[in-house]
Amino acid sequence: MQTIMSIKRRKFASGVTLVEVIAATAVFTIVSTGAISYQYHASKSARIAQAQITATCTAQLLLEDWMSTGGTQDYDPSKLKMGFSTASAIPADFTQEGGLGSALNEAVYAITIDELPMLVMLTKRDVAQDTSGVILRQLGVIVEFGTISDDTDADWLENIPPVILSTYVRADASGG
Repeated sequence: MQTIMSIKRRKFASGVTLVEVIAATAVFTIVSTGAISYQYHASKSARIAQAQITATCTAQLLLEDWMSTGGTQDYDPSKLKMGFSTASAIPADFTQEGGLGSALNEAVYAITIDELPMLVMLTKRDVAQDTSGVILRQLGVIVEFGTISDDTDADWLENIPPVILSTYVRADASGG
């Protein structure tokens, strides 16, 4: 009788079915795609943040140096010997934020720092003058990413907003 029972009790082979393999593969693909997407966007955001930090430091350097001259009309970043190009014509698509005044010498200066091409425009505007003749001058620095000829391979730079810094100085503070 024991042999009959053992024949009727048939054990099914245990293993993985095709449906289970497809489900596991789908879950793995979704998780992997999410992780890779997160890493891509984190890397891109880090590059953008580094570009903005570099542009802000560049703008601050120029603003403070120009401010030390009282915001003179003849200020020229290329004379700093730090890699700024000589003055070039302002590209048509360059950001000219309202309220910062007119472009100094109607020009932009190009510089590349850490393989990051930037264009810099200096702006100035006399804001007020008191009865003794002291002039309060607004100085501005606008830094955009790209080159004058716009032949850069860094397409990711196109969507980064420009860095804009401004300050005020007494025009007579250092002979300005």
